[in-house]
Amino acid sequence: MPTPVPDLLAAARADADRTVDLRRRLHRHPEVGLHLPRTLETVLGELAELPVEVTTGRSTTSAVAVLRGARPGPSYLLRADMDGLPVHEDTGLPFASEVPGAMHACGHDLHTAMLIGAARLLAERRDELAGQVVLMLQPGEEGFHGARYMLEEGVLDAVPGAPVAGAFALHVFTSLPSGTVSVRPGPMMAAADHWSVTVRGRGGHASMPHCAADPVPVAAEIVLALQAMVTRRVDVFDPAVVTVAQLTAGSTDNVIPDSAFLQGTIRSLSPQRRADTVASVRRVATHVAAAHDLEVEFDHQEGYPVTVNDPGAADRVRTAAAALLGADRSVPTPDPLMGAEDFSYVLQRVPGAMAFLGACPPGDEPGTAAGNHSNLVVFDEEVLPVGAALYAAMACDALAGG
Repeated sequence: MPTPVPDLLAAARADADRTVDLRRRLHRHPEVGLHLPRTLETVLGELAELPVEVTTGRSTTSAVAVLRGARPGPSYLLRADMDGLPVHEDTGLPFASEVPGAMHACGHDLHTAMLIGAARLLAERRDELAGQVVLMLQPGEEGFHGARYMLEEGVLDAVPGAPVAGAFALHVFTSLPSGTVSVRPGPMMAAADHWSVTVRGRGGHASMPHCAADPVPVAAEIVLALQAMVTRRVDVFDPAVVTVAQLTAGSTDNVIPDSAFLQGTIRSLSPQRRADTVASVRRVATHVAAAHDLEVEFDHQEGYPVTVNDPGAADRVRTAAAALLGADRSVPTPDPLMGAEDFSYVLQRVPGAMAFLGACPPGDEPGTAAGNHSNLVVFDEEVLPVGAALYAAMACDALAGG
């Protein structure tokens, strides 16, 4: 891979005030889900100052901006997510969320600001680009499948005759030292699935359980049996996580309820393990209940697929990060993260990579700092120009034309 444009990081740092300002404006007004009208208005205002062709989504408040290089060539996609979380912010920051019950607790405000910053860097270097940069600004990453909607609306074909040939995204984490870029080939993040089980019994008086069909101990047995199922039947080299996150039954102390409800998540790193684990949860719940002459209703909702990095693309990220930041700041990700990402849908269609960018705030340690999705999480804004420069470097490399 050629060395990224050498002045990218310096240029990004010179532009940092604008990037920080945008991040803080977004942070003050988070929106959740697929429809982010205020966020979109802010983003469109930034894009209006750039030589890009913009289209907005039909089914969501997404935006696609195409920056054309001086010479013909392929299209390369850079993605940022824009949505917040239904979390009430308690950081006390001077630019904390002004929306009760909503917060940018996963750093998507940083992602968006960095991508717009990268667009400014790339606009100044259009003469060096052979091809097009497609900026994918998506809502609904936090469980709403926003990327899938954008794919259905043709984001990969935003440039007629030059479909997207590669893609890159990054994600900030306070669990990594600030300014460190981490990536790995192959599975980077897990698939996520939701499941629920309703155990159907027969209610009665708590003093006479033999006259009822109590679903509560059956639900408890299912919880324990699922833990044994994972440890005894799942290959540790092709792992799965099964978590029971809710168990609800009954309404008072002297009534046996007629049902109990459990729900949770399954995380996996391969399609085969994913399918087998879903089937195993269903089987365990059904047969544990049957042993007590009870029945269950099982529901499964498929979430995001495994986020799989193309080996060549992951290599190019590490090379670009090392050239920008120094070799000590470009490190391999030792193991996949069992969280999930809807950039996985893009990586199913085109070769590319997602990288992690450390954003642990000053004075904190990566192992103890409040993490993503916490109501107390604070991200180091010093990484904003780093992310902008890395986004731009990946596009410059992909569209070098030589």
